[in-house]
Amino acid sequence: MNENVPADAAGARPPGLAELLLAFSAASISGFGGVLPFARRMVVEERRWMTAEEFNDAFALCQFLPGPNIVNFAVVFGARFGGARGAALALAGVLGPPMVAVMILGALYARFGEVAALQRALAGLAAAAAGLIVAVSAKMAAPVFRSWRDPAPFVTLAIFAAIGLARLPLPLVLAAAVPVSIGLAWWWRR
Repeated sequence: MNENVPADAAGARPPGLAELLLAFSAASISGFGGVLPFARRMVVEERRWMTAEEFNDAFALCQFLPGPNIVNFAVVFGARFGGARGAALALAGVLGPPMVAVMILGALYARFGEVAALQRALAGLAAAAAGLIVAVSAKMAAPVFRSWRDPAPFVTLAIFAAIGLARLPLPLVLAAAVPVSIGLAWWWRR
């Protein structure tokens, strides 16, 4: 286990190596349309391995790294609790089971993809996946908006307005928001 992690990081016993593999495997096979909602629920709500704020901080880092966010999160989370072996096992858990499932489903879709009932079922799955993303986004935003005494809610709303309403390009908004956010956080905590 990593010595940099307190034994009681979020009020529960830290996961062992086998738990990392099994937990991320379970989350990944639950996550049709996206693993993030299931990973967050597992890590924060069910097993209490991180607080909501710790999860948001780790996930924010993962969004800036290249590659899929949930893959990055599995590596960061696994490394936090189990070093390189923990990172490898969490990564295997998040990638292995879905890869096998996608290969099987891809073969079935190639054979039966023209069936109208299957096309309707896939449309329903897409709507459910969108709903899951909206739900987890609301849960992740809750800690940010609990206190209006720091700049985080204002930065969040400004970024939403710039990207969601004004339709400014994401790279431009990030180029401006990152240094402003870091500067405000530094100024606010000094």
